[in-house]
Amino acid sequence: MEARSFVLRGVLAGAVAGLVAWLFSLVFAEPQIDAAIAYEEGRGEAEATLATAAGSPPAGGAEEEIVSRGVQATLGIGVGMVGIGVALGLLFAVAYTLLHGRVALRPRVLALVVAGAGFLTIYATPFVKYPASPPAVGSDETISDRTALYLVMVVGSLVFLAAAVAVTRLVRERLGLWNAVLVGGVVYVALSAILMTVLPGLGELTINVVENGPRASETPLPLRDAAGTIIYPGFDADVLYDFRLASFTAQLLLWGVLGLVFGGLVERRLARGESSDRTPEVTAA
Repeated sequence: MEARSFVLRGVLAGAVAGLVAWLFSLVFAEPQIDAAIAYEEGRGEAEATLATAAGSPPAGGAEEEIVSRGVQATLGIGVGMVGIGVALGLLFAVAYTLLHGRVALRPRVLALVVAGAGFLTIYATPFVKYPASPPAVGSDETISDRTALYLVMVVGSLVFLAAAVAVTRLVRERLGLWNAVLVGGVVYVALSAILMTVLPGLGELTINVVENGPRASETPLPLRDAAGTIIYPGFDADVLYDFRLASFTAQLLLWGVLGLVFGGLVERRLARGESSDRTPEVTAA
């Protein structure tokens, strides 16, 4: 098959995967986002009341909403996730093209292997260090730092996967395929663990340390007045857990559907090609 054929199938599979992930997120993640927004608004009102009581002017008012929450939660996130699916489908097709014909696996199995590697390196491993968070969790002033740290984890994860593959190929003849894969896996886990240890936690960022002292995360603690009395609770742990679980599952669905659909499309195309090759030519009498 031509590389262009793989790319077209990657785009189609990515769009389908993005649609499935969006529908899942619409049911399971959006309620948690709504709860987080409600918490953020309530905490903002409590902080304004506390500032007024202390004789300080409250922080600036709420920003004007350019796009309504209803549009963001439906059409906006839908278009975004389908777009992400298409982009990942393109990258997936490129990776698959590089491996096609070089790995002794049937197309559907190879597609699932590539999807699994993509999910592991691009999302799952960075998620361990910097898990997804809903609105109200994380300061606006740390967005650039959080983004940079997350990208470092993604790039590091990709580099470590390449190193693990290189080690696997290096020791395969001596240890056998299965043992070589285990060695490569240990290399990947060890390198990832070292990077996670070196990188700071989000609660250790300078702004957060100044405001709250060093902590493991940016999850808001209870809001207290000058006497130490809690006037607004900390962020609901159940909402945070449910959101992160939904986010992780949505990504798992995205990559899984991408691999399944792409592999199925490629196998179907190859089967049609083999069938046409076996069809005898009909010659005129």
